[in-house]
Amino acid sequence: MMHHDAGAGALDYFPCRYGASRAVFRGPQRELSRPYVAVLGGSASFGRYVAQPWPALLERALDCPVVNLAAQNAGPDLYLGDPATLEIAAGAAVAVVQITGAEGMSNPLYSVHARRNDRFLAATPALRALYPQVDFTEIHFTRHLLTALRRADPLRFATVLRVLQDNWVDRMRSLLAQLPGSRVLVWLSETPPPPSATGPEAGFGPSLVDRRMLAAVQGMATRLVEIVASPAALTEGAAGMLFPPTEVEQARALPGAAVHAEAAERLAPEIGRLVAKAKGATRR
Repeated sequence: MMHHDAGAGALDYFPCRYGASRAVFRGPQRELSRPYVAVLGGSASFGRYVAQPWPALLERALDCPVVNLAAQNAGPDLYLGDPATLEIAAGAAVAVVQITGAEGMSNPLYSVHARRNDRFLAATPALRALYPQVDFTEIHFTRHLLTALRRADPLRFATVLRVLQDNWVDRMRSLLAQLPGSRVLVWLSETPPPPSATGPEAGFGPSLVDRRMLAAVQGMATRLVEIVASPAALTEGAAGMLFPPTEVEQARALPGAAVHAEAAERLAPEIGRLVAKAKGATRR
C-alpha cells in the first residue's frame, strides 16, 4: 500500500492499488478474501476533502468490507478500460455504481484520459467538422469544452448533447453487464433527476443525465436509489471538510460531510438487505 504526506490543511487518502490495476483508489486497502461491497464512481464517492466519505460510513453500518473503487473525476471509462479493477468489482457481493455525468467519457466526438475522465484529450474529425470555428488546442477539460461549444453555436450543441447522452447509455449498459447479480445505481445530487437535461449543470450531480437516460439503464440494475441532499445538509456546505485555503472553490463544488452522512444512512438498509441475501446464497 502506498502512502504520501498530505501536508498541512489536507487529508491523507492512503492511496492504494488493487491487483494489476494501474488506477489509484482511496485506502486503506481492504481485504478481498471475504464477501465485500464494491463502490464505483467519481469524486463524490471518492470523498475528496472528507475524512469519512459515505463508502466508509456504509462499511461501518454494514460490518462488511466496502472497497472504494471510486476515483477523482472518474466515470465508466475508467472501469471499462481497466480489466483488473473490473474483475474486483465483478467479484463483489454487491456493486454500487454512482451515476456520473455524460461528458466524462470518450465518444464519437472527443476522447478523454483513461483514468482522469474529466481531461479532454482530442476532438475527432466529426467534432471538428461540426465546429470548424473552434480552436481546441487550449481546451484541457471536458466542462470547458462543453461551455465553449455551447457558446460557439447553441443549435449545434443540441447534436453534441444527443451524442453524449446516447453514448452514456451505451457505456453504462456495458458496465452494468459486467458486474455481479446485485447492482445498485446511486443518484447523488442536490436535485432529483431532471425530465430533460439540456446542458452542463453546476454542483456535484451527474451532468447531462436525465430521467429518460436512467430509464434506459435501470432495467439492468437491482435497485436505483435516488439520494437528494437535504436543505440542511447543503446549508452545512464545506463544514467538516479539510482542504488547503487555495482549494476552497473546489471543496464547495463537492458534497460535504453532512451529505456523505445522509447518503450512507439512505443506502445502509438497501445494501444491507442485498449483502445478507448474497451471503445466504453462498451458504447454500
